[in-house]
This record gives sequence, C-alpha cells and structure tokens, in this order.
Amino acid sequence: MFEKFADLEDKISHLEGRLSDPQLVSDQKEYQKVVREHSNLTRLNEKYLEYMKVQGDIEDNRKIIHDEDEDQELKELAKAELEELAAKEKKLDQEMKIILLPKDPNDDRNTFLEIRAGTGGDEAALFAGDLFRMYSRFAEEMGWKVEVMSSNPLGIGGFKEIIALISGEQVYSKLKYESGVHRVQRVPETETQGRIHTSAVTVAILPEADEVDLKIDMHELKFDVFRSSGPGGQSVNTTDSAVRVTHLPSGLVVICQDEKSQHKNKAKALTVLRARLLDKLEQERHDKISESRKSQIGSGDRSQRIRTYNFPQGRMTDHRINLTLYKLDAIISGKLEDVIYPLITHDQAEKLKAIQ
Repeated sequence: MFEKFADLEDKISHLEGRLSDPQLVSDQKEYQKVVREHSNLTRLNEKYLEYMKVQGDIEDNRKIIHDEDEDQELKELAKAELEELAAKEKKLDQEMKIILLPKDPNDDRNTFLEIRAGTGGDEAALFAGDLFRMYSRFAEEMGWKVEVMSSNPLGIGGFKEIIALISGEQVYSKLKYESGVHRVQRVPETETQGRIHTSAVTVAILPEADEVDLKIDMHELKFDVFRSSGPGGQSVNTTDSAVRVTHLPSGLVVICQDEKSQHKNKAKALTVLRARLLDKLEQERHDKISESRKSQIGSGDRSQRIRTYNFPQGRMTDHRINLTLYKLDAIISGKLEDVIYPLITHDQAEKLKAIQ
C-alpha cells in the first residue's frame, strides 16, 4: 500500500504551485477542484506520516525488548507501549485502506433531492413536506445551499412532489444513501379515533450533471408552455411561464413552474432533465454489474423500503443496517448525523470486505 503514498509530498507541492497561479483563480470551478484535491492529499499525507511514525516506534520498542543489555523495567514499559502501538497501527491501517478505496466520482457533486408522496393521500403529502424540511435543516447545518427547482404543493402544507438542488461541499457523498421508500407511522391530525396510519414517500438522490457529462440533442426535446397553477388549481400566474420538457427517446418528462420567468423555468427543467438522464445511464450501467453490488447500500433503488419513522414510539429504523434510534424529534428537525454516518461506515466496511 505504501507506493501510493510515497510521492504525496511532490503532488501536494505541485498543487500548491497551481494554487498560487493568478490565472487559476479566474476559473473558479477548476480552482475549487484543485483546492479539494489539495485538502484531500494533505489529509492523506498526515495519516501516512502518522502511520510511519507508529511503525518506527514499534520497531524501537521491539529492539528494547530483545536487547539483553537493557534494564528490565524499561523492557516492561516497552512491552506495555507496544500493545498500545499495535492497536493504533491496526486502526491507522484500516483508516488508510478506507482512504485508498475507489472514490465515487459523484461524491463531490451538487445533488438533486426529489421527494414524492406515495401511498397515504394527504398524510403522505404532509410527510413529504416534513422530509423536505428535515433535509433543508440538515443542509443548513452543513453550510449547503438549497434551491427549489420545482414543486407541487398542497394547501394543507405538504407536497405531492418537490425537487430541490442542494449545493455545497461533498453533498452527494452524504445524501446518496437516502434514495428509497420512507415509511411513516403516525396519527393524522384529522384522525378522530386515534388510529395510526401508515404512509409512504419516495426519495430520489441524483448527482448534478454538467454539460460535459451529458450532451443533450435539442432536436430530441419537446417543449410545452402553460400557465402555472398553485394549490387547488388556482392560477398564480397570468402568463404562460410554466415549462414542460419531454425527452422523446427516453420519455422522461420534467415540469418547472416555480419561477415567473419562462426562460428561468426552461433552464431549471433542462438542468433537472440532464441529471435524470445521467442517473438513468448510471442505473443501466449498475444493473449490468448488480451482482457485485448486492452487499452495498448505496444502490439508489427507489423501490426499496429503507426507513420507517414511527411517531407514537419516537423511533426511526433504517432497515438496511438494522439501525434503530429513539430520537425521532431530533432527526425530523434535521439532526441526521447519527443516521447518515453509520450508513457511510457500513458501506465502507462492506467495500473493505470485498477487497480483502
């Protein structure tokens, strides 16, 4: 494993040279890419140097233990320290293997969050609104930006569907495990008998696609414009500003109507369409190698029930890793660290098993 770390300092030095180039600053996209790479390599190099120091300390202690001329008390101290160093070496070895795992090329990308009400009628739509607020609050804590691209709100405060673009550092790497069916069990406010209702909401996480990732032939697109409508079908616009774009080869349809400008709605619709097309291509590619992905949880299967939110018991259960937490109020308020990081750790562990 060491050969991958040996020239790290040269790579870091090269990147520092690029960062000091005034011309790089003018290209903010490339500049941010270099900044991230420099940060990742610096962290990696620190881990490598720590590992090498522990290896050196282990070797020194072994020499003391096997030196016949050394004081017995010093040998006992060396033996005790050797046990601590061995545990530290094992931990660092695991951490370095994780660093060397193949990176998901989408991890650094901004992400589309799509939430759709499923079975359960109004209660499902209300929970779709709850989930959107949950992810929005988590995004705020992470320092990310949330921009609503399209929504179909209900007058009761929920959504039949809402699509948002979440921008920031490592968004996809944190949210990619959220795709799937989220089930809610609670007593609706309109329920007079106190009965618990079960509803379902579908969440889809799609990495944002750049134009260089996917070229769309404009001749394969059909555009329709119409008047935006709000809750109850009441007109919220007097001009044909809403846009429906259909990708004829795939049949994918995207509607955007939140902006008052037809031009802005069209631009947003194309952005969402590009992400969905890239996701479709990714899904097709993953299906071909599905056998090797059975043990991984980041498959993005939107038909899989991944989580249950039980409000009467204050419980959240993630069915993929058998994680149960009795802190539902905090989770719904956006405190998702205790949910997301165990999923990341589990996925890393499964990938490590596959290469060992």
